[in-house]
This record gives sequence, structure tokens and C-alpha cells, in this order.
Amino acid sequence: MAQQHPCAHRDPGGVEMGVPAVYPPLPNPNEQAMDQERLGGGGPNHWVGNDANTLLVVATLITTLTYQLGTNIPGGYWQDTKDDHRAGDPIMRDLHRPRYWVFMGASWMGFASSMVMTLSLLVRMPVDSRNVRWSFAVAYSTLVLTFIVSQPRTHLSLDILVWVAVLAFLWFTISLRPERRAKIAQAICCGHNS
Repeated sequence: MAQQHPCAHRDPGGVEMGVPAVYPPLPNPNEQAMDQERLGGGGPNHWVGNDANTLLVVATLITTLTYQLGTNIPGGYWQDTKDDHRAGDPIMRDLHRPRYWVFMGASWMGFASSMVMTLSLLVRMPVDSRNVRWSFAVAYSTLVLTFIVSQPRTHLSLDILVWVAVLAFLWFTISLRPERRAKIAQAICCGHNS
């Protein structure tokens, strides 16, 4: 009988053609930590509690939302053709041109960032890598930007400042160590308890 690696796992139910399936050994945690550092991660357990599969679902949902935002422009589309517009053109583009272009730019930025996050997770980039965290922060914050830009009652520069603040807050929050994040959340939500 052939010698088997001591860490190899056998699958008793996965017998195919009379030969039991043998899986490779589990990854070494030290090598995973070195891979995280090499790929720009913030160290082990930096963005704790986020499973790659869960983040993949989140990225897919953001991709779906940003796609819908890009195809369903707030205000709808002109139904008739007149001198100043044609049927099928976005109303927002004709009535609020700068706001429309910021909206479309944010929609595309969110779509692209969520796709980068999806692809990063599919190629097994560590959840803690800067690439995954940054694409999440950009994609999620652009949802806020598209929402506030679609409301024509605020000044456009204020909308962009709110987006920058949300982006900075998200990046700061996901960059904190879990212990610090918990202390800050407790101080903000529950008051400071010594």
C-alpha cells in the first residue's frame, strides 16, 4: 500500500472507481499570514468576521444594484419628442446635466469597484487585502452618492462632500483592528463606560 501524507484527508463517501479521494493537506496558517502581508493585507485578523463567500454575495448584490441604477435613471425618460428633447432620452440629463453626469460616474464607479471586488475574491485574494477592502469601500459609498445625487434639492458640491465623508468613514472603519472598532462603536452608541 502506498504511503500517504499524514495531513491528507480521505473522503469516505467520495470513492470513484474503487479509489478513495485524497485531498491535499490543509494550508499552513503561517504561510497564509505571509501571503496576506505580501498582497497588501493589514495583517492577520484585521478585517475579522468577514468570510470570503459572504463578501462575494455582498459584491454581487452591489453589482446588481449599480447595474440597475445605471439603467433606471431617476426622473425617468421622455415619452415624446419636442424641440428640446427626444423620446427615450433621460429627463435628468436634460434638466440637471451636471447632476446626471455625477450620477452616471458614481454608478459606473460602483459597478467597476464591485466587479473588482468580485474578481478579487474569486481568485482567492485574501479578504483582508487592501484591494478587497478598498473596492468594497468605493462600491458601497457610491451607492450613497447615487442616492443623494438623485435628489435635486441639495447642492451638488455638498453631495460630493457627503460621499467623500462616507468613503473616508468606511475606509477608517474597515481598517481598524477589531478591538479598537468595538471600543469606538461602544463609545459612539452606548456612551463611554469605564
